[in-house]
Parts: sequence; C-alpha cells; structure tokens
Amino acid sequence: MAKVVETAQAARELVHYEVRDGVALITLDDPPANTYTYEMMRQLDEAILAARLADDVHVLVLTGAGDKFFCAGANIRMLAEATPSFKYCFCLHANETLNRLEQTPKLVIAALNGHTVGGGLEIALAADLRVARRGAGKIGLPEVNLGVLPGTGGTQRLARLVGKARAIELMATGRTFDFDEALGLGLVNAVYDADSRDAFLDRVLAYAREFTPPARAARAVGHIKRAVQTGSELPIAEALALERELQQLLFVSEDAREGLTAYVEKRTPQFRGR
Repeated sequence: MAKVVETAQAARELVHYEVRDGVALITLDDPPANTYTYEMMRQLDEAILAARLADDVHVLVLTGAGDKFFCAGANIRMLAEATPSFKYCFCLHANETLNRLEQTPKLVIAALNGHTVGGGLEIALAADLRVARRGAGKIGLPEVNLGVLPGTGGTQRLARLVGKARAIELMATGRTFDFDEALGLGLVNAVYDADSRDAFLDRVLAYAREFTPPARAARAVGHIKRAVQTGSELPIAEALALERELQQLLFVSEDAREGLTAYVEKRTPQFRGR
C-alpha cells in the first residue's frame, strides 16, 4: 500500500522552490497538515541540493503552505500501512536529508507559520534559526503518545538546544505549547506579530535578506555556521583546527579583501558573497 501512496504523490509537487533576492524559499505543501512522505522528503532533498549549488542563493528559508501548519510530521497513515523495512529506510533517508540541511554551508531559517509538531519540529531543529508567527499554532514532540520516540533527529537536536533534562521532560510528557513559551526555552529565536501568513513571510524574508550581500558577507556567515555545527560535535583541539581551516578559506576570499579594505578606507563594505 505504501507504494501506491508514494506513486500517487510522485506526480504532485509537494515542495515548492523559488529564489527571491538571494534567498531560496522552500515551501512544504501537502494539505491539510503538510505531513511528509518519502516523496516529499525526496523533493526536499532536491531543493536543499539546488540551494547549495546555486551561486545566487545565500540563505534558505523553509516554511509550510497555508495558515495552519508548518508541518505535522510524518504521514501517519503511510507509516501505519508500510512494512517495517520500508519505515526503517524512510526514517534513514529523512535523517540523511535533515543532516544535509544542517550541514549546508549557507544559513537556514525555519519560518514557523503554524503548528510545528513531531517530525515538523524535527525539520525545524535542523535549521540554524527558527522564527515563528505569534498565535499561529503549537510546537512540540508528542511522539510518545504514539508509543514511539522522535526518530528524525529530535532526541539529539532538542537535547543539544535546550539541555538534556528539559529535552527529556518535553519528549516524555509529549506536551505541546505555544511559540512564546518556545521563545523562553530558546527553542525559537524570535516570535513575530503578523496579521496573515503573507505578512509573516514578508517579515521573515526581510530578516533573511539581512544575511545576504551586499550588506553581509554571506560566505563568512556560512563558514560560521559550519564551524559551529560541525565543531560542536568534535573535541576542542579538532574543532579549533576546523575553525582555522575555515578562516583560511575566508582570508583568500573577495569578501575578506573587501571587508578589510573598507575598514581601512572608513567606508561601508559592499560584499558579493565570493
């Protein structure tokens, strides 16, 4: 049955990709809750790779279609009908996709336009920054209520973000909560007031453009991300070695020359992302 579901979905565009002023906008679109299947994850994977390789993309913004959901996680009907081996490979590919998102050397912002629960939050946790629309929905990892655990990186990324004790409490109770509480926990970076999803997305895109040329050295931002994301998993000596190598790559970049020259000449630098 899983094959039938996936074949039907293969003909649909479940992930939309567009570039706006240096920002790749990636939208999950499978109403009513933007739940993900293997096909959606394949399309998300392709969008991440497209943004990685695009010279005109400096920041990725990931959001959900509609007003109610960023993403409600994996499609439960699909999982209920799938074989154990399919479910294992499905989860493996989802993990690989989110690892690719996390390791992409460009800033990734998750724009939480609605409910962000289960695997939806796990997708958002693989982003570098998370911003949410106030009052638009709930957030949390309630997988325990299904008799399973957050299996797409949730147990690991949440613990690294909010600490082990708090992460265990949130996952063991399975409770969901509003974005303002998530802000207090450090789970999201900002909560915006917005009258509509479009207004919210406009604010997020304006924020994303703060990290693009000419105002910001986007390559330096990407290397900062790589130093933190990869370095935090290494012993300190190896992490410092990684930091030095990334710094050396920046020293020979056009933007570093521009930044140092502009400082000496007492003018605003005009970065090009090179």
